[in-house]
Amino acid sequence: MPDVIPVTEHPARYDGFRTAARVVLGAAYLVAGIAHIAAPGGFVRITPGWVPASDAVVLATGVCEIVGAIALLFIPSLRRAAGIALAAYAICVFPANINHALNNIAVGGTTMSWWYHGPRLALQPMIVWWALWAGQVTDWPFRRR
Repeated sequence: MPDVIPVTEHPARYDGFRTAARVVLGAAYLVAGIAHIAAPGGFVRITPGWVPASDAVVLATGVCEIVGAIALLFIPSLRRAAGIALAAYAICVFPANINHALNNIAVGGTTMSWWYHGPRLALQPMIVWWALWAGQVTDWPFRRR
């Protein structure tokens, strides 16, 4: 019978790496959340037209990013929930990233090339996984078999 480690138990050798990943992700979401609130214009512009009340949605997403980052970084009892919520958030904002790319929407007076949009879109699943891994929702692919 193979020795399988449940998600709640993981090899100690990954603790430092997971902590670093959690800090980097939490800091990124905190900065992004503050940007959504302090300078919402670019985020509103890339929001697809079918999203109602885009100003309010951008404000709400900023609050969600900040709350998720704080929970991920500072509230261990909410870390798993924060990981799940931030992963779901990354999925929910994906249409805005697609809209930004396909319609070449200028943000801050600058349009971005596919050298930016291509990797950004391709890495979205990695951001989802990162939130789940940093939030200790999954140990994949590091779990011993």
